[in-house]
Amino acid sequence: MTGLELPLLTLALLVAASFVAGWVDSVVGGGGLIQLPSLLIGLPADTPVPTISGTNKLPSSLGTAAAALTYLRRVPINLLHVVPLIAGAASGSAVGANLVQLLDRRAFNPLVLAAIVGVGWYVWRRPELGLVARSGPRGWLAAARLLGIGLLVGVWDGFMGPGTGTFFLILLVAGMRMEFLPATALTKLANLTTNVAALLVLGFSGHVLWGLGLTMGAANLCGGLLGARTALKQGNGFVRRVFLVVVCVLGAKVAWDTIQGLL
Repeated sequence: MTGLELPLLTLALLVAASFVAGWVDSVVGGGGLIQLPSLLIGLPADTPVPTISGTNKLPSSLGTAAAALTYLRRVPINLLHVVPLIAGAASGSAVGANLVQLLDRRAFNPLVLAAIVGVGWYVWRRPELGLVARSGPRGWLAAARLLGIGLLVGVWDGFMGPGTGTFFLILLVAGMRMEFLPATALTKLANLTTNVAALLVLGFSGHVLWGLGLTMGAANLCGGLLGARTALKQGNGFVRRVFLVVVCVLGAKVAWDTIQGLL
């Protein structure tokens, strides 16, 4: 698919939602919670799920790329952490992008809800988490853990998407004992990898509305740049507060979807 005729108001609302999603995603992840539901509402009811997912990946990729570049200019990261993380993320996302055409997404909602509630409680109960760097795993253990994080979250992003950046951030902070800002910088690289991998799979399958995706992508890119600069200026404490807010909203959204699926 290459384009789609939409009412001007609908297009404007989708662009605005993409800008906000880019801001949220660059700060703490979870921008898909805004952007993907907006596409589900704004696009015609008969639009295939893979097409919605593929179109969502285009602006997400542009916004995440802008945020990643901003973080990498200001936040030092361990290059030894990058390779296993993005290798796992790319592989997992490619698998998930193929699964989106085969599996019922609603089956994952109860598991995701349990993970969100558990991790949100974990972070809230530990005010120092992500504010001070601690000694984390090293060597092969660190590489294996990062590969696992990339694979796990990558599958989720390719398959469904919302909350991917939040899940990456959670696991890097808690599992690798990193501060929020370095973890966010790594999250942007990993999330960019998952977005591009899924976009390639779905794009080659013809499941991307390129005109709409690029229009939303310009807005997402601007939001991503602004959000990254805000996070860098405000520091770890700000990122932690936004993180907890996003986790609460994400949990409420998944809980609602789970209840709706049971009715």
